[in-house]
Amino acid sequence: MQDVVTVGESMVVFTPVSSPMMRFAETFSKNLGGAETNVAIGLARLGHNVGWISKLGTDEFGTYILNTVRGEGIDVSKVKRDPDFPTGLYFKEIRNPEDIRVSYYRKGSAASTIQTDDIDETYIKNTKYLHVTGITPALSDSAYRTVIQMMQLARQHKVTVVFDPNLRRKLWSEEQAKAVLTEMVTLSDIVLPGLEEAHFLFDETEPEQAADHFLARGCETVIIKLGGKGAYLKTKNESEYIEGFPVKQVIDPIGAGDGFVAGFLSGMLDQIPLSDAVKRANAVGAMQTQVKGDYEGLPNQEELHQFMFQQDNIDVKR
Repeated sequence: MQDVVTVGESMVVFTPVSSPMMRFAETFSKNLGGAETNVAIGLARLGHNVGWISKLGTDEFGTYILNTVRGEGIDVSKVKRDPDFPTGLYFKEIRNPEDIRVSYYRKGSAASTIQTDDIDETYIKNTKYLHVTGITPALSDSAYRTVIQMMQLARQHKVTVVFDPNLRRKLWSEEQAKAVLTEMVTLSDIVLPGLEEAHFLFDETEPEQAADHFLARGCETVIIKLGGKGAYLKTKNESEYIEGFPVKQVIDPIGAGDGFVAGFLSGMLDQIPLSDAVKRANAVGAMQTQVKGDYEGLPNQEELHQFMFQQDNIDVKR
């Protein structure tokens, strides 16, 4: 039985090395990128059992992704390979920590062909949490139907559904994005949006009012990510701001939100109080910003405990 099952596309990431701008770069580093696998890796490093559902090409890039994810201790038994479609790619320019530009080459990728027939109901039934994002349904109509069916199956089997909107404006129209993301909120138990996504969906800029909109659509818990400021937690019975962990310099913010989700789910699996789970989420997100790469900064248990212990001691001295 898995602690968490997630579904989504992972791609090969190329980042310029010899120059931060692709037009001048002669060499690139190769790595793995994908919101869902970032969360899966974060959870696996913290000692949890995680399964990943996806599709990859039979090309070398697909083999690389499969081997990398498997090497992190994640169950990839439900990942299918398709010889007729390629593995997706994207390029990431880190011009500076406030100016990171991403170019996707994922149209027609193997992951975009995922369909309801690729879903094993028993696999979903035998997990504690189903984690989904708003990226996967934007890939294709079949991917949309697949994610919605997974969420419905999870609720049918009383599996907790955790949804991170993870808005990707380049993938679909604003009208379609709003309709689908709102639908996904209604099928979720826990929603973890950023403040930008709350504004996109409900035209709210204040966390308290934005949280009310999410709760009104049926979820039980909403946690609004506020970047370095921390997060705002709200349920029907409680609400609280949980401060973030300060960092001296952000090296690479990509993956911080996914680290937040991994830290939060880890706390829930360890059955610590909800506010403490959010605090852990803030810590993991902060640690991810300190290392280049989409997931490289995600900590193991010892690294996380040491980071939080050091930060708590700093706060006491202040």
